[in-house]
Amino acid sequence: MQHIERAASIHPDASAEPARRVRLAFSIVIPVRDEEQNLQLLYEALTKQMERLERDYEIIFVDDGSDDGSFAVLRELRARDPRVRVVRFRRNFGKTPALVAGFARARGEIIFTMDADLQDDPTEIPKFLDKLNEGYDLVSGWKFPRNDPISKTLPSRFFNRMVGLTTGVHLHDINCGFKAYRHELIEDIKLYGELHRFIPVLAYQRGFRVTEIKVRHHERRYGKSKYGAKRFLRGFLDLLMVLFLVSYMRTPLRFFGTLGFITLLAGLAIDIYVVADRFLPFGSHQEIHNRPLLFLGIVLLIFGISFILTGLQSEMIRHFAYRREEEYSVRQVLE
Repeated sequence: MQHIERAASIHPDASAEPARRVRLAFSIVIPVRDEEQNLQLLYEALTKQMERLERDYEIIFVDDGSDDGSFAVLRELRARDPRVRVVRFRRNFGKTPALVAGFARARGEIIFTMDADLQDDPTEIPKFLDKLNEGYDLVSGWKFPRNDPISKTLPSRFFNRMVGLTTGVHLHDINCGFKAYRHELIEDIKLYGELHRFIPVLAYQRGFRVTEIKVRHHERRYGKSKYGAKRFLRGFLDLLMVLFLVSYMRTPLRFFGTLGFITLLAGLAIDIYVVADRFLPFGSHQEIHNRPLLFLGIVLLIFGISFILTGLQSEMIRHFAYRREEEYSVRQVLE
């Protein structure tokens, strides 16, 4: 397994509490969607493990628009245990917003994320801590062996390899929900849309140290999986967006300008050929207006100019949206 040596800002929403200033040792953020039967068992297993660590902690459940009795169970857990905190969405917004809401309220120096389906094993938490103590900023779980049907594991394996080849972040299971983060990493990355699966890539790009560990993965006991085949198409589209943001977010004109000049030159070359073929002695002397190539060249010229103008417009937006603190990520300052 290749260890990644490079980095990610989740800006807290307006409703996040100022009590974040009070730091705890650990926060566990758990998105929830229709997991009524699993929540009590997960809470018991999690608290049993966390109490062994003998450090202060909190568990933040984010109910992402559950239609079953999940919120009733969470409300009961909160009434019994003040270390439990619950955020309830008005409707289903998705895993990324659920994580953002949890991160915005997390007070732990170390933040864990895990799924609520009992497939992640809380007894693996000490392994994450050991790896963080080696100097890493993000430790991602690698479900091994993975107890999911081949309809999920095969596309996931292909997707992980694609991400590794295109981003340089070589993880076996980049979309694993079981992860551990240092708090400063969470404060330094931006999450929106469905970018939660690419947090390791965003962290790598910002200069944080990323690695993974093997973790036990249990079969789902209750409920149904929330992930279907359509998430893989969305994943590839999100990958294209991440690649663009990582490579050209700070210099959009380099992307659009290069694409524009290539397209412009191709269109110019085609139209020059059509004109030369019509008027030069060695040409076929076909009428220009009957040549489809002429119109292809014109279209390419238009697209080339449009790409260049888009790049210039993007640079203007980039200029006015400039924020100094987002240009770099500071690890330490000695003054």
